[in-house]
Amino acid sequence: MNLRTRLAIAGGSVVAGALVLVSVILYPAVEANLRGQLDSSLVVAVGQAPEVARAIKTKWNRSNAQPDFPAVPLGIGNTQLQIVPDPVQAGPSTEFVDLTARDVAVANGTAPAYFRDAVYKGVAYRVYTAQFPDSPGALVRTAIPVADPVPTLRGLAWLLGGSTVVAGLLAALASRLAARRVLRPVGRLTETVELIRTTGDLTIPIPADSRDEIGRLGSAFAAMTAALDESVGAQRRLVADASHELRTPLTSLTVNLELLAENLADAQAPLLAAEALGQAGELKTLVNDLVDLARYGQPAFHTEDVRLDLVAERVAARAARRAPKIGFELTCTPTLVHGDPDALERAVANLVDNAVKWSPSGGRVRISVKAGILDVADTGPGIPESDLEFVFDRFYRSPAARAHPGSGLGLAIVRQVAEAHGGTAEVVPCQSGATLRLVLPVCIEHAEP
Repeated sequence: MNLRTRLAIAGGSVVAGALVLVSVILYPAVEANLRGQLDSSLVVAVGQAPEVARAIKTKWNRSNAQPDFPAVPLGIGNTQLQIVPDPVQAGPSTEFVDLTARDVAVANGTAPAYFRDAVYKGVAYRVYTAQFPDSPGALVRTAIPVADPVPTLRGLAWLLGGSTVVAGLLAALASRLAARRVLRPVGRLTETVELIRTTGDLTIPIPADSRDEIGRLGSAFAAMTAALDESVGAQRRLVADASHELRTPLTSLTVNLELLAENLADAQAPLLAAEALGQAGELKTLVNDLVDLARYGQPAFHTEDVRLDLVAERVAARAARRAPKIGFELTCTPTLVHGDPDALERAVANLVDNAVKWSPSGGRVRISVKAGILDVADTGPGIPESDLEFVFDRFYRSPAARAHPGSGLGLAIVRQVAEAHGGTAEVVPCQSGATLRLVLPVCIEHAEP
């Protein structure tokens, strides 16, 4: 059962249920109203009893006879009226419904008028018994057949039942037609998703031609497919670039090991072994960088408040021990950020290592930290303008950098760590050398003045 059919059934059921509820309330109300009108007409007929009695007396006076009031009730329209003169005695009646002790009490004024249902000659009547107006001891009874309102109630029942069924069907039909129109964008979105699944092409445009929930769903799905396409493209580029970068050290390592195996007694054997070890070291560094690049692209497993200025001081101290011919200048203001301490230290270390690599012997590396901004400047040749936009790309190495060791992943890791922490990595224009900047959000509530 498709969604349109389910919506049609739901719409029809709601309307039918509402009409059933209305019928359950309306039918008893109409029945009570009809019974009230029936009782009211009986009371009105009792009020007309004196006029009827005078008319009967006038008729009998003309014929010089006494009126026989306990006779068969008079028919006034569909109402029966019976006058019982004083004294009223309880007992069976051959003319109408039997008289009871309660009727005698009503005639004597010791009991109030009342309604009751009675059967006479197989016909059900609604009977109203009251004292004859202005005649204590006399009794008047009016009656109407109970079957009189039944046709009206039966017609009402048929009307309510039929209207419930018809309205439910019409509501179901209207709901299906409306659902077909409302769900048309869902159908287009479904067809597009199925096409993407069949072709694997994530660049297929997602329809989002409205601002309602369906349009927002289409927009969200389009954003998701765009992000997925970008991620897949990045993975493909990473695999291609990694394959290219791994091929060179592996080839050199293989050649050196083969030469070493063939000439173990050669005087060049130690040199070949050293070359092989160097190539293995480069390969190890590249693999570690690839692992870090993948790891820092994921949400941090452990985060805490980190003093960025202290991280910079530790990294500078280690770099100073490894590069004694390079001078280090630190200008650090206490700065608190929140993030993965290992990832942040690796990013700062990569910036400092890059500055050390490009600084000549006797050069200086300047490190400054303030308000979440870490700048690392070197005294090297600087970055050509044509390379500025590619500095933080994976595996990018300018022609001048190919003579230096490295995998081209260090600065890419810096940018990835920065973005994972809601920050940025950028190149700062300068007159000489190069200045790379890492910008991170500061913990304002913990920042020191």
